Amino acid sequence: MNKYYFTSESVTEGHPDKLCDYISDSILDSYLELDKNARVAVETFASENKITIAGQVTANGEVDIEKLVREKIKEIGYDNEKTDIDYRTCKIDINITKQSPDIALGVDVGGAGDQGIMFGYACSDTEEYMPYAISMAHKLAKRLTDVRKEGILDYLRPDGKTQVTVEYEEDTPKRIETILISTQHLEEVTQEKLREDIIREVVDNVVPKNMIDENTKIYVNPTGRFVIGGPLGDTGLTGRKIIVDTYGGYARHGGGCFSGKDPSKVDRSAAYMLRHIAKNLVANGYCKKCEIQISYAIGMKEPLSIYINTFGTGIKKEEELVELVKEKFDLTPDGIIKYLDLKRPIYEKTTNYGHFGKKDLPWEKIIKM
Repeated sequence: MNKYYFTSESVTEGHPDKLCDYISDSILDSYLELDKNARVAVETFASENKITIAGQVTANGEVDIEKLVREKIKEIGYDNEKTDIDYRTCKIDINITKQSPDIALGVDVGGAGDQGIMFGYACSDTEEYMPYAISMAHKLAKRLTDVRKEGILDYLRPDGKTQVTVEYEEDTPKRIETILISTQHLEEVTQEKLREDIIREVVDNVVPKNMIDENTKIYVNPTGRFVIGGPLGDTGLTGRKIIVDTYGGYARHGGGCFSGKDPSKVDRSAAYMLRHIAKNLVANGYCKKCEIQISYAIGMKEPLSIYINTFGTGIKKEEELVELVKEKFDLTPDGIIKYLDLKRPIYEKTTNYGHFGKKDLPWEKIIKM
């Protein structure tokens, strides 16, 4: 019997990297509200009580970026520069220029906004066709935020991480070996109360009882203290949580991040399209697992290559599936944008708890193939 353990992690929206992703995607959405053809590539950097915004924007209209940044920090729940960051007092530096005319030469005629490789993946582990470990890690991270924002555990602060180790038998998830939750908190709460509350309100509310047994290990704040967090505890940067954003390490990654990029950047749009295709190959019964890779050259419309791997679970040869995909889908950047209707402000809701596996996103729709 083939038995192995696989681990994935997630983070809350208050994690410093996710704070930066959220700000970048919020800026993108604000420009798309003004101009659906806006070209946006924005990075955010957070350190102590300071936010730096830099990048390129070409759009018909202006966004009050400083006001927007403060609103988003407040929305996440940061208001104390002594323990994390304060939306009222933090310094905000903005350095925005226009898109390079050399890049625009290719993009303006429907070509890819960059060269690169992208991957999509789906499997039958869960009802959302996501690997079990990352699915569970996201649900725990989301619940950790919910109990904070709803006041159920009012001593929690925004920063936090989750990690789940799953035991597989013959590529099927059988049980959870380990759950790790690290969460920022007010100084006065004891470690004993924190552990008791987190297990009751987070773990017990999320994890199916049949996936936990007497040998499952649960760790809560293993250092015993997590008071200093957010950008004061660690710097944050857009695009540093690409494995959290995708498949938890269970599938390969092309290396390009998503947040802060408009859909002309194939790092984002093509990865969304490949998830759609992989999910539908699994959902339509062609295979139980599917990984698909595509490559582009800057300024060129058609992909340079398409590769599909079903890991021995397919009912057709993989080269036949490649031909099926080519016949069914327009994989030019313009074709992807039109098919998924990507020139609209939908990106803020993708930022946290994974870009895949959410029912209300266009690339998650199941179609007949």
